[in-house]
Parts: sequence; structure tokens; C-alpha cells
Amino acid sequence: MALRKSSFVHVLPVGPGRWMALHAVTHNRIVVDGRIAGLIEHFQIPREPPPGVPPNVIQALVERGYLTAKTAQQEAEETSRELGAFYGRDPDDMLHAWRRRAMEGPDPYWAAGPALSAETLGGERLRMDVLLFGDCDLHMESGFLTAEAGRRGIDLRVAATFASDLSLAGEHPHQAIIIGALVGRHAIAGPYAPGEGRPPHQMLLDQTRQIVEALRKLTSAPILIDNLPEPTVQPLGMAERGRWGHRNRFRAADLDLAELAEAYGDVHVVDVAAALAAAGSERMLDDGQFGYTHFGSPGWMLQRPEAEKAAVHGLFPDPAALAATLDGDPYGREKVMARAHLDALITVTGFDRKKCVIVDLDGVLWPGVLAETGAPFAWSQEVSPPFSYVGLYFGIHEALQTLKRRGVLLACVSKNDEAVVRELWRFSEGYPPGVMLSPSDFVSLKINWRDKASNIRDIAEALGFGLDAFVFVDDHPAERERVRQMLPEVETWGEDLFSLRRRLLSDPRLMTPRLTAEAAARTATTQAQMVRQTALAEAPDEAAFLASLQVRTRVERLAPGADLDRVAELLARTTQFNTTGIKPPASELKAMLGQDDAAIFVMHVADRFGDHGLVGAAVVQAGEILGLAISCRVLSLGVEQALLSFIVGDWGGPGLHGRITPTARNGPVRNLYRDGGFTLGPDGAWRRDVREAG
Repeated sequence: MALRKSSFVHVLPVGPGRWMALHAVTHNRIVVDGRIAGLIEHFQIPREPPPGVPPNVIQALVERGYLTAKTAQQEAEETSRELGAFYGRDPDDMLHAWRRRAMEGPDPYWAAGPALSAETLGGERLRMDVLLFGDCDLHMESGFLTAEAGRRGIDLRVAATFASDLSLAGEHPHQAIIIGALVGRHAIAGPYAPGEGRPPHQMLLDQTRQIVEALRKLTSAPILIDNLPEPTVQPLGMAERGRWGHRNRFRAADLDLAELAEAYGDVHVVDVAAALAAAGSERMLDDGQFGYTHFGSPGWMLQRPEAEKAAVHGLFPDPAALAATLDGDPYGREKVMARAHLDALITVTGFDRKKCVIVDLDGVLWPGVLAETGAPFAWSQEVSPPFSYVGLYFGIHEALQTLKRRGVLLACVSKNDEAVVRELWRFSEGYPPGVMLSPSDFVSLKINWRDKASNIRDIAEALGFGLDAFVFVDDHPAERERVRQMLPEVETWGEDLFSLRRRLLSDPRLMTPRLTAEAAARTATTQAQMVRQTALAEAPDEAAFLASLQVRTRVERLAPGADLDRVAELLARTTQFNTTGIKPPASELKAMLGQDDAAIFVMHVADRFGDHGLVGAAVVQAGEILGLAISCRVLSLGVEQALLSFIVGDWGGPGLHGRITPTARNGPVRNLYRDGGFTLGPDGAWRRDVREAG
């Protein structure tokens, strides 16, 4: 297909290796590198894309309006029609509405940030739209956030504005929102006498609460709130004493921000203080230059235009010393915060979530080869304290135990003799309690002499996960390379054992925004499920197997005040037995429980092998079953109709109806309503008069 550069697009150099692509009508603008700038100019005349350019790069430029398949006349006529719809209105309002429909990037900081490249724009990527509400520090970060997302396989589209412009959340599609440091922070360092009643950060808390509540009227998307950095300077030095000393005021504000977030569903705090401290706060914060509450980047002084030197008579110290402090990079803070914000986005959206960590044994969980050393460790308190060489391995055990609490499953593959490993895998008294892993902590142990990639495939098949749901850890480079070549979908680690613990604990794909009892019990429920699979294979037929399970179901209608985190998780993560795919956050479900015409039903399932926990949920409002989902791990137990039958019997209205929204994966749910006595209407809804159920 022949394309051409839009008649309304200009490409202008704005610095070394940087060009701004600007659409004169929509005001969509991005900063690109020389390759992308040249690619846009390539289409000065209509022509086919040049060979070797990824189709996704071309598509990204078409979506943004820089390239078009329309002729100049067609483009002008279409633009005239759209602009004509606003004829007679205030021209500022007209352009404002036009821009906001297609806007990407921050409003006043279009030239800041890294230049987008073909690698950033191209590739098969999940698109994610994010809104930023805050001041210049957050706006300046947007380009770096887009670039960081591109490196992780996400096509991130960012629209940024100020916290006073919340209407953007009702006008612009988005999957998440980030709220930066608000102006209320400036009051924290002001005069304050202990005992006044209102803490110095009350204005910040009030402003945050108002913004969250206003946004919740417009959107149910996850909201991320930045906390405040800890200042690197104290105005009065050691005289800043007690709870309300300068630095402690910001610590107190962060604690109360965390408490505030707990009052709302799907609202989370991004720990800015920890992210900047880990990178070195003196290089990240400008409170060594001016202002005790600005908390911007110290690199701003390296980014000012020469014209502003008129304010200092054209005289200014050589900034070389400042540049050296920042390693010559004025955007260090923006890069650190882009990583922190993207980590948080990945966690709350569940993008590329890893469900299972598979570890090698020898060289990872203990030093050397167990069959040769005879014991995992030759350690006791008499030999050394735990914070010595042995502590490296203790830390890996501790991190993996923590992942279990998050709901991540553990498995192992090891080229070894299983009987020998099981005999020697023991720890005497005195080892850190609750830290050391045993075979019972793993849902699958593949200890044999087979190829590790084949063992990983078997684990994936047994668990029913795609290969991209796994992380594999091995200290041997040849084993890692073989798995990477044979199973490229599997994330493979192990190059550096010294960073492994931190990586396991910090990778956002191994995190969950909230802990639930079901997640903590996931190892036990998965182990029981695998026992069931073995029993099914050995049973004479499926009917005999189901009878032997002694399946028990308990369905209830939730009362106001119930914990809804698991319900929200189940609706969001279930793909096979899910009628409509709705993903209401816990806050929205909580609001529904307080409404007379709404109800939420849940189902618990257990059998002789163990308790599956809360595995079914349904949301009903005004007689419509808005969504019904049942975990795939109980689909073979014949419990599907138990939840629907209870809803039919409990519902007090004249009738019920529901819909099936077909997806590529929800085939198992297609006959739910038919088998439950519902009748399909001409409008595509399944209906049943509940009076017939009596």
C-alpha cells in the first residue's frame, strides 16, 4: 500500500540526534531519532514502505497521523469536515477537544525525553494507554516511560496533564493512571507547632483524596500515587528534632498516603522514596540547589535555554562540576522514575505475569553437587554466622519462600539421581526457621537425567501454563543457553547469583498488587490438583473418578463489608470459564454491594484431596448476570451449575438474564445458560423466569 507524509506534518531538528515530528492540526508530537525522521521524510511523495522496515513501525506512524494513505485532497476534505463540526464554537475549545482525542505525550514538554526509535515503535507489542496527572517532573518523564516500556515489549501511549485537569480521564481511553507529587506537598515544610491537631501534610492528604474520589467517578482503572522522596538536606540540621523535624514530616506523609490508598480499591502507592534512594538521592533530587519541597531533578539546571541567563546578567558558574556529579546525564532522575513507574504498571495490570519459577538445585539452592558434598551445607553456628558465605544461599531460599506467599509456584529440574537427592536434601536444627526449602515446597520435581528443556515442557503441560509463564534459574551457562534456544518463551536467569535474590523479589512480573488467602495457598491447591490428575488417569472412568472425589460446594451471597480482592482477581484472571470478561476492581464491587438491585455471589469448592478455596464468582445487577467466572482448576469437577443454580434460587426479582461474550479461550462457558434452563432470545441474551425455579 502506497503511503505519503501527511500534509500537516513537519519534522524539525531539536538537538543532536533528535527530531520533533509535529502534526499541525492535532498537535500530536513526538521526538524521534534520525532513522525515524528519515523514514517520515521518505514519504514526501506517495510510495511503498522501504524494504526492511518492520510493519509495526509503519503502523505506529499511521496511527499517529504522520503517514496516510489518503491523497492530499482527501486528507484536506476529511479534516475540513471534522473541523467544520466545531464551527461557531470558541476556537480554543475546538482545538483543545481535537487535540485531546489523539493526544500523546505531555502538554508543554513535547521536546523533552529520549528520541523514539524503530526498536521503540516496532515489534509485536501489547498496547497500553496511561494517563499522567501531575507537575513538570512527571511530564518530563513521559518520553522515558515510553522508551522504557518499548524495551520491555509494551507499546505505551502516554497522555499527561495537570492535576487540575481530571476531565482527561473521561475523554481519553486508558488502562491505568499515575498521579505525581501534588502541590499540597509544599505546605509540609511550612511553619508548624506540635499539637496543632492537623499534621503539616494534611493539605497533601486532602488533595490526594479529592483527586482519587473525582477520578473514581470517571474511571475504574488502577490508580498509582507517587509518595514523596526523603529530603537530602535538613534546613536546621540536627536541630530538626522529633516527629515533626523536616525529614520526618515527609516520612509521616508517606505513611499516611499508604493508609489513604488502603481505603480505596485498586489504588496503589509508588515508592518514589525507595526508588530514588536506591539510585542515590543526592544525584536524583534538586533540594541541594533550591527549594525544600520542589523535589525535581538536579539536571534541570543543565537543560535551561541560554536566554534565561539574562536574569543573572549573563554570568553563571561553569556547570561542568554539576554535570560530572550527574555523570553527564541531566535525565538520570527521569530514567529511574520511568523504571519505577513501569514496574508498578506491570504489577497492577498483570502484564507478562510469571506464574512459576523453576530452579536448578546444584549450584543454586546449595553449593556444588549434592551427591558429592553429601549435604546441602556443612554449616552450623560454630562454623560461621548466617550472614557469611552461606547467607548467599539462605537468601535465595528466603526469596523463593516469599514468592510462594505471593502465589508464585515453585518447581525444580535437576540432572541427578532422585533417590539420592531426596535422601540428602535435609537440614538439621539451627537453620533459619521457615526459610530453607524442602521438596514439599515444590509443585513438581523433575530430578532425572533427561534434557532440562524437555522437563520444563512436561511441567508446563502438567500445570496447564504457557511457556511464557515460567522463569528458569540455572547457574550453568550451557544449560541456560540450551533452554533459551529450545524454549525461547521461557525467561532464563542465573548469570549472577549475587543479584538473584534481589531480582526474584523485585521483578514486577513476579509481584501481585495484593495478597489473598487463595494466592498464599496456591502451592497446596496446585499439588492437590496434580494428585487429582494422577487419580483420574488411574480411575476406570470419569464418573467413578468424580464419585470418589467427594466434591463439596458452598455458594453464598456476599454481605456489605466482605473482602472482594479475591473476587476481583478471579474475574480479571479467568479466561476459559468466563461469560463476559468484565474486570471490575474491588472498589467498584464494593460500591455494588451497597446497592439494592445488585448482588455478588461466590462459590467455594473442596474435595477429599483438599480445599480449592474461592473458585467461582458472579456479579448480578438489575436482573442481569453481568459476569460469571469459575477457575479452570475445578472445571472437571462438575460444579459449573452449582453457582448458577444458587443464583436462580436466591434472586428475588422477576427474572434473570445473562450474555456470553465469545473470546478465543472461553469455549467451555458457552453452554452454561443453556444447560441451566435459560432460553436464548433474539437479542442474544439468555433468559429465565426465576419463578419457574421454585
